[in-house]
Amino acid sequence: MVEIQCPDDAVGGIYQCLAQRRGLVIGEEPIAGTPLVMIKSYLPVGESFGFTQALRAATSGRAFPQCVFDHWEELAGDPLVPTTQAGTLAQAIRKRKGLKPEIPGLDNFIDKL
Repeated sequence: MVEIQCPDDAVGGIYQCLAQRRGLVIGEEPIAGTPLVMIKSYLPVGESFGFTQALRAATSGRAFPQCVFDHWEELAGDPLVPTTQAGTLAQAIRKRKGLKPEIPGLDNFIDKL
């Protein structure tokens, strides 16, 4: 979860930055007695790396984010199908670890008699 405090006129840049990183806004409320707004959003952990810098660039340094772990959520798609989001992520992880990008079939693990 990301809680972002910002002035009213910086909200557009925040929504744009969140949309680029698969963020989901769950609440927006004004902070009483101030010209600030508090935006609460869910942001995938993998997309959160570099988020603060991108947000500051999009809002000219007027947004102040606070990231906190909130919950787990299952990634949609089948990791065995390379065109799904889960498949793309599995291939990227295998490539980063120096493995073949495609997931080996079960016949790779069965002893041949």
